[in-house]
Amino acid sequence: MPKRVDHTERRTEIAEALVRVAGRRGLHAVGMRDVAAEAGVSLRLVQYYFETKEKLLLYGLQHLAERFGERVAARCRAAEGSPGPRAKIEALLMASLPTDKESRAFHLVYTSYAILAVTEKALAAQPFIQNPDAAEDALTELLRQAQEADLIQPGVDVRLEAVGLLAMSAGLGTSILVGQRNSPSAVAVLDHHLNRIFQGSRRGSPTQRTPE
Repeated sequence: MPKRVDHTERRTEIAEALVRVAGRRGLHAVGMRDVAAEAGVSLRLVQYYFETKEKLLLYGLQHLAERFGERVAARCRAAEGSPGPRAKIEALLMASLPTDKESRAFHLVYTSYAILAVTEKALAAQPFIQNPDAAEDALTELLRQAQEADLIQPGVDVRLEAVGLLAMSAGLGTSILVGQRNSPSAVAVLDHHLNRIFQGSRRGSPTQRTPE
């Protein structure tokens, strides 16, 4: 009896191959043939699942966003006890910093998507900005929860702070990639700004524990 193919798993394998190749060469230089070779499958199979490079890129963006969510969730689980708003905020911001091989590939490929979104109609505006908008909304909600629990400084505009923190995290990630600064110094900057927002500092926070 022929083996049953898990189409979702096969799509995921191809998307992972896209991320790996793009992480080495940049997304702009990746073709469907390159992805097929990386995944160890035929070009025809990649075309069967995605038809065009445009559809492959869109699926790859969705896959990248899902992986990011998994990284954030893993960091929250690693926090001691039940994570409060600050621990969750730190998890979200730290997950996007290129502090290890996987997060480095994520930051590089996601930045490549951002650049392509400027010129590629398929990625322009929607659906690319759906993920940054979702992150902004999530961070704003966490800051609002902290505000309601009287954990942050009075008068803080939670939406503006969310925008600023995400922009800072993205910029720090790029500065690590290009060698301007190392991971501990980037983490220290994030921690400094969180301490400015929150009432007092929290010892043993995830931003104070950088992966080796």
